[in-house]
Amino acid sequence: MAENDIILEMKGISKSFPGVKALDNVSIKVRRGTVHALMGENGAGKSTLMKCAFGLYDPDEGEVYLDGEKVAFKTPKEGLEHGISMIPQELNPIRFRNVAENIFCGRYPEKKVMGITFVDDKKMFEDTKALYKELNMDLEPTAIPNDLSASMIQLNEVAKAISYDAKVIIMDEPTSSLTAKETDDLFETIHHLTARGIAIIYISHKIDEILRISDEVTIMRDGQNVGTWPASELTEELIVNRMVGREMTAWFPEIDNNPSDEIALEVKGFSSPNPRSFQDCSFTLKKGELLGVAGLVGAQRTELMEAIFGMREHSAGELYKDGQKIENKDTRDAIRNGFGLLTEDRRRNGIFGGLSVRDNTVIANLDSYCNGASFLNLKQIDVDTKKYVDAMEVKTPTYDTLIRDLSGGNQQKVLIGRWLLTNPDILIMDEPTRGIDVGAKAEIYNIMLDLTKQGKSVIFISSEMPEIIGVSNRVMVMCEGRISGFLEGDEIKDNIIMDYASRVGGSGIKA
Repeated sequence: MAENDIILEMKGISKSFPGVKALDNVSIKVRRGTVHALMGENGAGKSTLMKCAFGLYDPDEGEVYLDGEKVAFKTPKEGLEHGISMIPQELNPIRFRNVAENIFCGRYPEKKVMGITFVDDKKMFEDTKALYKELNMDLEPTAIPNDLSASMIQLNEVAKAISYDAKVIIMDEPTSSLTAKETDDLFETIHHLTARGIAIIYISHKIDEILRISDEVTIMRDGQNVGTWPASELTEELIVNRMVGREMTAWFPEIDNNPSDEIALEVKGFSSPNPRSFQDCSFTLKKGELLGVAGLVGAQRTELMEAIFGMREHSAGELYKDGQKIENKDTRDAIRNGFGLLTEDRRRNGIFGGLSVRDNTVIANLDSYCNGASFLNLKQIDVDTKKYVDAMEVKTPTYDTLIRDLSGGNQQKVLIGRWLLTNPDILIMDEPTRGIDVGAKAEIYNIMLDLTKQGKSVIFISSEMPEIIGVSNRVMVMCEGRISGFLEGDEIKDNIIMDYASRVGGSGIKA
């Protein structure tokens, strides 16, 4: 590539944290007006490398060049001011301020009235609407993030990044919460940006997206650069083999569990007090069953499962576990009744970012370490932490490492270990493989399958159609807050699922 084509170059970047070398002499060149994908397993160093470019981390060794000039950003503000914008994997909006304020926080447009400076709300809202138009987003600038879905929050972060008029935009798992239509809209926006000479660095585990959107692909493994190739020369198999350093013989495990006819859970007439949310939902879950839950964004799948788990209110409905009526008035009731819930939004209601890996592993099971005494059994806590952290193959320097310092995939593994430790009879997993690499996905599928072989039951929500088809014994489809159908066997096909996902009150096979 010609030197004048290079907008960002990183030379010999190394970065260490206590107990782990996250980056080891990594070099990369990014051309202006292109999409440069960055791939690798969780913990490979992708996000860390980009944080060194953006100013979030100060590399221990190496140099960064932007537009041919050597730079050394000490803060993200410096990175933004020089033309690098980054959309992080873990979103953290100011949840009780409107979306326009989230976009322009720290740089509000101003106006003066009688010599006094005020925020120019009118201009801020107009500029926000212009950004939304560019992204084909149907959202009011006055909307509050706390009332929005994860997908809309994600799109608002894309709008924010574009608003900085950046030369380089780093997108870390930007489509993890988006529908196929929203992803298409984002890709169209990316094409407009690259046509203007903007470089996009695109971090994703979705190989089909990488092959569709990228010009070049850099693959990382264990903190090192494996190589960079034109996307046109790569296939799914080549990418996976170079990412994991081994052959991946199957995307999904053989679903050889054998659900019994015995009913583990019966949900009758569950309805939300919000008429726009889930209404009159009834279904059964067999012992040893993998029940996939499919639907488009807005189908209220998460809301229904959170209500079953006691996380949100329901105005009507009953639960029966093993034939006995139960009530999950709150999450403590749910855990005592043998439920576990891996939530969709890790940062918001999954991890405790300021606590250690150890604390996050055992926190749902603390009662078992008291044994009627005033002090926790710390020895047993250490034993259990080691057991489940090792079983999940979590890459962490120590058990005392703060969980927020781990990669997203390793955070997810800790959360799965947390729920396995509670030994639930019914485990609900909401988008369990979001932001997870292909190797870790296979591990999670096998965990789900092993649980069902032990007689446990698993409900899993997924927006990835191949995953729903490849892992489920049976599929429940939702549309606009109602259950529109149940599918099993040869019925579990993408066209049939999409048919039920787009119409309310379908007549699928029996619940």
